[in-house]
Amino acid sequence: MDACLRKWRLLPSARGAPSQTASALLAFSAAGAELSDGEIRWLLIGQNLAQYSGNCPCPYNVDRAGRSCGKRSAYSKPGGYAPLCFPSDVTQEMVEKYKQKS
Repeated sequence: MDACLRKWRLLPSARGAPSQTASALLAFSAAGAELSDGEIRWLLIGQNLAQYSGNCPCPYNVDRAGRSCGKRSAYSKPGGYAPLCFPSDVTQEMVEKYKQKS
């Protein structure tokens, strides 16, 4: 399924939109498709970022002026809000918990 999602540009690139990917994966899941661990990781990232109220949760996001957030992102600053930005931020325990819920 990852290849299909990449083909239709639904998996995020370096400047992608994980929340859009999450929406697409939820649609696939609702249609009865079983999601891989990697797809679940992107789903959890998208759901987490959708809850962030600012405009620079992750280094790959852009601010309102269109500049890359980079080191100004919440992810890059110690303490405070720690968003899930990359698949490596999502633990296997989080993936297993998601699988149990669905």
